[in-house]
Amino acid sequence: MTANLWVHPALILLGGAALLPLFRGVLRKPYLLLVPILAFADVLSMQRGIHGVVHVADFYLTFGRVDSLSLVFGYIMTLMCIVGTLYGLHVEDPFQHIAAWCYVAGSLGVIFCGDYLTLYVFWELMAFASVFLVWFRGRRQSLEAGYRYLLVHGAGGVILLLGIILRWQATGNFTFGPIGVETPTLPTYLIMIGFILNAAVPPFHAWLPDAYGEATVTGAVFMCAFTTKTAIYALARAFAGMHILIPLGVIMALYGVVYAVLENDARRLLAYHIISQVGYMVTGVGIGTPLAINGAVAHAFAHILYKGLLFMGTGSVLYMTGKSKFTELGGLYKKMPWTFVFTLIGGLSISAFPFFSGFVSKSMVIAGAFEDHILWAGYLLTLASAGTFLHTGLKVPYFIWFGKNNCSKETWEKAADPPWNMMAAMGVAAFLCIFIGCYTPYLYSKLPYAAEAFQYKPYSAYHVSESMQILLFTALGFFLLIKKLAPEPKISIDLDWFYRMGGRGFLWLASRPIQATDNAVSEAYRAVGLQSLMTTARFWSWFDWHAIDGVVDGIARTVRGAGGRLRRVQSGQLQYNIFYAVSIVTVLLVIYVMS
Repeated sequence: MTANLWVHPALILLGGAALLPLFRGVLRKPYLLLVPILAFADVLSMQRGIHGVVHVADFYLTFGRVDSLSLVFGYIMTLMCIVGTLYGLHVEDPFQHIAAWCYVAGSLGVIFCGDYLTLYVFWELMAFASVFLVWFRGRRQSLEAGYRYLLVHGAGGVILLLGIILRWQATGNFTFGPIGVETPTLPTYLIMIGFILNAAVPPFHAWLPDAYGEATVTGAVFMCAFTTKTAIYALARAFAGMHILIPLGVIMALYGVVYAVLENDARRLLAYHIISQVGYMVTGVGIGTPLAINGAVAHAFAHILYKGLLFMGTGSVLYMTGKSKFTELGGLYKKMPWTFVFTLIGGLSISAFPFFSGFVSKSMVIAGAFEDHILWAGYLLTLASAGTFLHTGLKVPYFIWFGKNNCSKETWEKAADPPWNMMAAMGVAAFLCIFIGCYTPYLYSKLPYAAEAFQYKPYSAYHVSESMQILLFTALGFFLLIKKLAPEPKISIDLDWFYRMGGRGFLWLASRPIQATDNAVSEAYRAVGLQSLMTTARFWSWFDWHAIDGVVDGIARTVRGAGGRLRRVQSGQLQYNIFYAVSIVTVLLVIYVMS
């Protein structure tokens, strides 16, 4: 791009979405790939600085703040948009692609914005565009999950907007940057709540496994990459060093692991593990040191790729067989060998296996905790890493592709590797997962503190031996306890219990005491209020008829009688009428003078 021309990548995606219905037949698939590639090229060509400043009323809206933090997120977001679009290339419904591109455009708008007003507009665009990726699946469960998703994010948007307005009243500006975590105020906490809701920090997390588990096959690939990681970007931009995020992140890391182990649905399991992995990023932001921030950003970068790969793998199983529950699958390595290989690479990456992407990113966050002497956080995050390998590195591959074959005859006959575009997308993501793990400069050179990043050496003898011991002992425990870890066809209630009990309580409150009070007031009004109202109405009716109408009618009759008498006096000749009038005036003047 030239120095005087700056094009927002979100504008490319939104314009591409608007024109997509015009491209049909053989032109649609090339066009689908062209638009995200142009957005990616746009990010690659960006010059650092402030661009796209628009003066609206008394405010300056900044659409293009380009620095090291926004560039790394813009890079991976547009790259994942290419991979996700390639994965969904076979989808004929143009509105699914339109929703996905608008969703990514919202994420990019947040990443490059420089003020809270612009952030809020794109933040809401993300929520309203992504909900269609859930609804387009068409199931009743998807419709319900989508409504819940929209309600939760709508509530989060209101909280965020309230924080933005209160901050503007206190400071007089909408600048989106470090918010002052040393002396937090009410607006600070409100904005943070708005951000951490999108990051799925417990207890604001239950929307995530519901929505991602019920999204379309391609929609889930997009959703797993953008909402939570955009929230991490926002937290890193404004809340670096906010120490309350450290315990929240550690709780996330452990909480997601526990519920992922219990889950029977493969995509819901991966959704719970998003909560766990985002916990590492939230912890890194809370620590706030250059090493920890680098770790949070690097892990977000790696997570987008390996989590997208895992959702593509399990989504391919769902697309080909119509099943996603472990208790309805098994033994598919013979039918879907390439899908198994790609999903295994994703599982090894998320488990921080050496030479895979998670190994060079996750450990950076843990090292940041130890470097800042937050030992308890470092040890608990290491424990959570073992749980990650237990369920995503072992449980997912084993119970889908090995183990007991629970497939019905129809499921087994339909099972096969998916279409070429889905295979190609998984191949690209798998390659990048390995490439990042083997060639660290590719990732480390893009981090906000690149110089500090290169000082971190993930492939030290101690780190490799420690990681291998944790992974091997976890694998041993899995195979020793495999019968205990076998999935069961049941639902884990999670914090839904509180929603359900709260809903029942509200229903009882509305149907019993509130309804009883309403009935009592209605009866009292009917017996007392309505009777007095009718009496008052009858009185005013009588008063209107006899008093008001009597006076008005009496005056009318008097005027009519006087007019009749005057009519008799009139002769019909003008000169006589003038004479009578002058005579009367003369008499009145004489009387006045005499008095």
